[in-house]
Amino acid sequence: MSRHRPSRPRPRPGAKTAATGRAPGQLRIIGGDHRRRLLPVLDKPGLRPTPDRVRETLFNWLGGTLYGKRVLDLFAGTGALGLEALSRGARAATFVERDGQVAKAINDNLATLSISSAEVITQDTLTMLSNPPEVPFDIAFIDPPFRQALAEPCCAALEQGWLTDDAWIYVEVESGLELSVPKHWHLHREVKAGDSFGRLYRRHTTSS
Repeated sequence: MSRHRPSRPRPRPGAKTAATGRAPGQLRIIGGDHRRRLLPVLDKPGLRPTPDRVRETLFNWLGGTLYGKRVLDLFAGTGALGLEALSRGARAATFVERDGQVAKAINDNLATLSISSAEVITQDTLTMLSNPPEVPFDIAFIDPPFRQALAEPCCAALEQGWLTDDAWIYVEVESGLELSVPKHWHLHREVKAGDSFGRLYRRHTTSS
């Protein structure tokens, strides 16, 4: 999820939004083992889950490729993408979120769902990516705060041992941004929603 979205009028306490049919401050798991579970979201400016429609589109694209995979959720925020992946069969997930309160909320939601195959790293994303992992990831979600020029350096840093040869990478940025990604990332699908633009890439490193 991206933090710095345009502010919206705050609904009255307990009110449901027309777009989601649920009260604000909640995250709904869309599919998989935890389908329809509602989880709390901290009341922080700009902290919102990736919209249901975008998540549903993304995970329909990924389909069965999630099963048994290791997932990396960068700039995790509510953890919506990583939690959805775990619900749909991902083997393990690592969430990276520098805000301590927000990171704790992800941990609390993992405990609520009785998910033990995940970890939450409370650290700046680019700092964390400066040291490659022992085992690369199959799927990465990149949803940085808008208009802070974080997406491209994050994509470049992932090339330092963080990804499997045929990894999937989802990048969500502000509309109108000309995003440059590594040359062997091939665009698979894209979706626009409001002021954001999501692109799903497949990494191919095998020589032809």
